[in-house]
Amino acid sequence: MNDGASVDRLNIQPVIPFSISEDWNLITRTIVPLVDQQGFPSNAMNESGLGDVVASQFFSPKAPTANGWIWGAGPVELLPTASDEALGAEKWGLGPTAVALKQVGPWTIGGLANHIWSVGGDDDRADINATFVQPFVSYVTKTKTTFGVMTESTYDWEHEAWSVPVNANVAQMFKIGRRSCS
Repeated sequence: MNDGASVDRLNIQPVIPFSISEDWNLITRTIVPLVDQQGFPSNAMNESGLGDVVASQFFSPKAPTANGWIWGAGPVELLPTASDEALGAEKWGLGPTAVALKQVGPWTIGGLANHIWSVGGDDDRADINATFVQPFVSYVTKTKTTFGVMTESTYDWEHEAWSVPVNANVAQMFKIGRRSCS
């Protein structure tokens, strides 16, 4: 058992849009996890460092649909960048990803999903066959405070197991000089 063990993860997640034509954007979303694992019975599991990077590219129309939906779809890649074998899968992965969201007044609702299959890497490590689903909702007040809730659910098809963490967040936008920051 791993009683008393903990895993802390800080995801650095830049989302960067690029205009690729008059009608289309390419939006990149790269998740760079910094991981700290402590309290495991096996000292080999007690590591800190970089985890595996997940990189997504969404091809998205610049204009929302007639019903106001913003959407994008494209590939997702798993890159074996972990600084220690305990912090990553040691596998390359590839699959499809999609996102859709709608903004109605102060509300944003939507979801993001992807599926990653391993396509290479260490043969001694477990294959990857995982579905990620992230429904989200947020509300922005008149003072630019954002309240949000989402899940970051993953289904592991190899082990037939769900992971369903629920995240709540609060953010405040403010200005420094003429720049908006959050």
